[in-house]
Amino acid sequence: MDDDAGVPAAVRLVRDFVNTYEPQIDDETLTSPDRLRNWFVEQDLVARDAHLGPADLDVAVTVREGLRAILLGHAGHHADPTALDRLNQALVGAPVALRFADDGHRLVAAGDGPLNRALAGLVDAIRVCGEDGTWPRLKVCARDTCRWAYYDASRNQARRWCSMAGCGNYIKMKRAYAVRTGRTSHGGPAA
Repeated sequence: MDDDAGVPAAVRLVRDFVNTYEPQIDDETLTSPDRLRNWFVEQDLVARDAHLGPADLDVAVTVREGLRAILLGHAGHHADPTALDRLNQALVGAPVALRFADDGHRLVAAGDGPLNRALAGLVDAIRVCGEDGTWPRLKVCARDTCRWAYYDASRNQARRWCSMAGCGNYIKMKRAYAVRTGRTSHGGPAA
């Protein structure tokens, strides 16, 4: 788990959105349009009285899984091109506009609707991460059963697992066992 004190707010927003689904234990937070709205309300992305429907939930999950694919690429793996295509198609329906203010600029929803506002907030967080250099540090765990999103605060940006104590330890123990027994994880001799 990341130490949130050192994690920038924009990174936290994107990371936490991706982590609304935990693949390792098949735990889905966004199980209904109301749960999606509640999550967006907690992040100050939509008003408390916003109405979201099943189609909005589908788009949000598509965006989330597309972002997970991108973060997998940040961790040095190949991103699923289908997930990226679906992400790009979903974002076509949520146009953003650049808005200037005295203190800078940000991306805002160019269309109406609470989902558009929420997605614009996520896209703006990605913009902030790109500008401050934190975007490539946002990754998902290299353990194929985990894929939990985390912020890589390591100096050399080489962190591979969501936690060394959990997934990192598991992978290293598995590799050590394979070397000791002369087996690879595929059952053949160790390389």
